[in-house]
Amino acid sequence: MSAPGPAVARAPMTNKHYRRALRPLHAELVALQEWVKASGARVCIVFEGRDTAGKGGVIKAITARVSPRVFRVVALPAPTEREKSQMYVQRYLPHLPAAGEVVIFDRSWYNRAGVERVMGFCTDEQARHFLELIPTVEREIVDSGVIMLKYWLEVSREQQTLRLQSRIDDPRKIWKLSDLDLRSYRHWYDYSRARDEMFHFTDTGWAPWYVAVTDDKKRGRLNVISHLLSRIPYEPLDRPEVVLPDQQKAKGYRAPGQPLHWIPTPY
Repeated sequence: MSAPGPAVARAPMTNKHYRRALRPLHAELVALQEWVKASGARVCIVFEGRDTAGKGGVIKAITARVSPRVFRVVALPAPTEREKSQMYVQRYLPHLPAAGEVVIFDRSWYNRAGVERVMGFCTDEQARHFLELIPTVEREIVDSGVIMLKYWLEVSREQQTLRLQSRIDDPRKIWKLSDLDLRSYRHWYDYSRARDEMFHFTDTGWAPWYVAVTDDKKRGRLNVISHLLSRIPYEPLDRPEVVLPDQQKAKGYRAPGQPLHWIPTPY
């Protein structure tokens, strides 16, 4: 898969330009949130992609200025023994949005088409059965009125190497590095084949895949947010004029004299 757009590489976006571009997008996400609450809309956003492609960063950028009671992030751990005995998609279905909710899946049922298949956690037969079944499941979800968006974040081999090495070298990022990441790193083309087959079966008219190149994380975040706003038919609501009321008078109140446990102020 090649990156879209001109072949000439663009300079990485600076923090200043990124913050400036992100501010109006955050305002639109708040407008989207208020429309979702008022209309009772249900929105489901799925994020998949290569290891280190920046799913967490995109999700943080989306949710930074909105309410977690409306924008709910779902990142399920490894299945329990009980969940392993269930129908595969069963443990994901209870997390689908109710009225007035936006649910963001940080990885989803598509684990079966990617990491589980490549790393041998499921059989090829199980993976193929999933790929044949899931379009029908997603059709039912969409037909029930859920707005579904599916994003695949794509990163180059060179950037993946740099980001994994950064996790090794930076003590602030070491928690992001798992044994599975290191094992998966060896399987670039196995993941490519799994991704291609996943697209072949599940890129449907009712739930298409949208691909974002995230070698430049900042541009990738902005592009994804801009796109998802364009795909949801929200309408900004009229805001009533708000005026702060007068504060009450002290009426004899004095701060208590007992010592309080103030924290140190080294900054």
